[in-house]
Amino acid sequence: MPPSAFTTIIAIVSLVLSVTTAWLTLFRRGTVKMTQPTVIFFGPDAPKSELNRALPKVFLRTLLFATSKRGRIVESLHIALSRSETRQNFNIWVYGNDHLVRGSGLFVGEAGVEANHHFLTPHDAHSFEFTAGQYQLEVFARLLGDANQIRLFSQTLTITSELAAALTEPKAGIYFDWGPDSASYVPYVEKRPSRPDPEDFLKVLHGLVGEVQR
Repeated sequence: MPPSAFTTIIAIVSLVLSVTTAWLTLFRRGTVKMTQPTVIFFGPDAPKSELNRALPKVFLRTLLFATSKRGRIVESLHIALSRSETRQNFNIWVYGNDHLVRGSGLFVGEAGVEANHHFLTPHDAHSFEFTAGQYQLEVFARLLGDANQIRLFSQTLTITSELAAALTEPKAGIYFDWGPDSASYVPYVEKRPSRPDPEDFLKVLHGLVGEVQR
């Protein structure tokens, strides 16, 4: 092979590698995906006060990550929950770990964003209840610049009659913990502790003050 031909091949290969690298890092938009949630929760949200009625909530913990190096911006996330002929959207999205914020314009890079995600129903959907049956949970995202939303996750979950009966207790919710060995979610019901009554706290405090004064 003549030296000039070898040099030409090297130049072409270098050009192809440069173009490929530029496409992967600068031009390829990619998409956003999510990992298998480690826990999913159905139940009431914690109301701001005892006078407010708790909204139905779906909670999950997962990692969102971009398939491109430039990352993507998530404009919104929501959950669609279906049971038989009933379909309910949980469109109020709040996320975070120690500090929760209303979801909007979340940048997701290649390394990903791990967080707790809380999804509430609209304020006019108080009547929705988690009863016995088979549920289809779907997580949808709308990415900046895309015309259509994408489905990130879909999972079938079942609430048995026994679990549904336990959910009728005030402040009770059902957790689905991911079992890696069984490759399925293990459900259990847990009741949220009641908030301390300020009046009871003041009574206890006055009692302690009285004992000290004696």
